[in-house]
Amino acid sequence: MLVSQEEQLLAMIATLQQQVNTMLLQQQGSRVEVAKPQTFSGRMEEVSAFVNAAHLYIRMKIAEEAAATQVAWVLLYVQGGIAEAWKDNLLDELAKGESEVESAEQLFAKIRDDFGETSEEERKIEQLRTIEQGERTCNEYVQEFKKVTRRSGYKRRPLIKEFKRGLNRAIRRKLRNRQPPLESGKKEQ
Repeated sequence: MLVSQEEQLLAMIATLQQQVNTMLLQQQGSRVEVAKPQTFSGRMEEVSAFVNAAHLYIRMKIAEEAAATQVAWVLLYVQGGIAEAWKDNLLDELAKGESEVESAEQLFAKIRDDFGETSEEERKIEQLRTIEQGERTCNEYVQEFKKVTRRSGYKRRPLIKEFKRGLNRAIRRKLRNRQPPLESGKKEQ
């Protein structure tokens, strides 16, 4: 019986420590600097960056706020261009109780639906087919390429083909003229 009480006490102490750690992390999180999103004007190429930045800010700074407050906060950054009229229409719908948007996540989905391409995968594929190294360093190109490949659906050979296609001509030529080509897993001598 004494062992059972001791185990219960240890479990209670562990639970309390976890709660204290969670509270401390939440307090520290509120002091972390988080960039606010840039204003969204409705341009298709802005959708992903805007939604990601707003989502991150909400998670880090205002996650505990009511859903309506989060929606209103996001709408503060929808300004200019076609997005301004879109926001006015949405605010009218919200005021009349006619909108299906009840959370920031639903608002993000609506922004993606109304301003984005048919699908994120199709957009990623299009970016993958047009990305080029240009004046960037190889490392910069690799990082941008990795970013674009996420959620593209491309794997292995097609990815390698697109990567090589986007390299600068001089680098592609050097790769093509390399005799013999390196086998995977072997080091250059």
